[in-house]
Amino acid sequence: MSQSLLLDGKVAVISGAATPRGIGLATANLFAKHGAKVVILDLDEKAAAEAAAAIGPQHRGYVCNVVDKDACLKATERVIAEFGRIDILVNNAGITQPAKVVDIDPESWDRILDVNLRGVLYLSQAVIPQMKKQHYGSIACMSSVSAQRGGGILGGPHYSAAKAGVLGLAKAMARELGPDNIRVNCVTPGLIQTDISKGKLTDAQKAEIASSIPLNRLGDANDVAGCYLFLASDLSAYVTGAVIDVNGGMLIHG
Repeated sequence: MSQSLLLDGKVAVISGAATPRGIGLATANLFAKHGAKVVILDLDEKAAAEAAAAIGPQHRGYVCNVVDKDACLKATERVIAEFGRIDILVNNAGITQPAKVVDIDPESWDRILDVNLRGVLYLSQAVIPQMKKQHYGSIACMSSVSAQRGGGILGGPHYSAAKAGVLGLAKAMARELGPDNIRVNCVTPGLIQTDISKGKLTDAQKAEIASSIPLNRLGDANDVAGCYLFLASDLSAYVTGAVIDVNGGMLIHG
């Protein structure tokens, strides 16, 4: 039976994973089904603990503000104290904001860049020493199709900039950490139907967008979770520095 579990015995940390109907929680559930012990990190400790408990008693939910380096270190220490290792990190936490270039104020720029980009750095910095000790690790980072096409459906230019920064950071980490057998990859989702996008588009707008996508539908959280599972598992043992598009063909590269 265990041979069919892609993450049997692995410990996975997922940031921003307490939101119902979110990509992080869908990923946590899928990882658990494949044998991982999952640690959900979220700004809301109660929500994180409840989300983890709902998956099963062997999983944990801890508070962590990814923009706070000390908080990332403390959360990582808790994981190591509880489970003794960290095999997988999914840098999933993110926020978005619609805005025009000339309307982006300094506070909004800092907030969007901090959560989406600085948070990836801080949480990765926190887990890398343990992964180096193990000589094993997989880090997956959430970018976006908006980083590739110069703007998404919902996010402003500062969001595109942050998500493009994630691509550069992850590729540089992949190059640096490869000798330690730590792989670093990105996913770039298109328009995924989650609570973040809920209520932002009318049914007519959704239908219009879907009609322009080769697979003729919008994505859901499980579509992205499946790619995270591939990157977390040894199925992708020779994949690092890669960017996997999860957009139904919305953006097909030449």
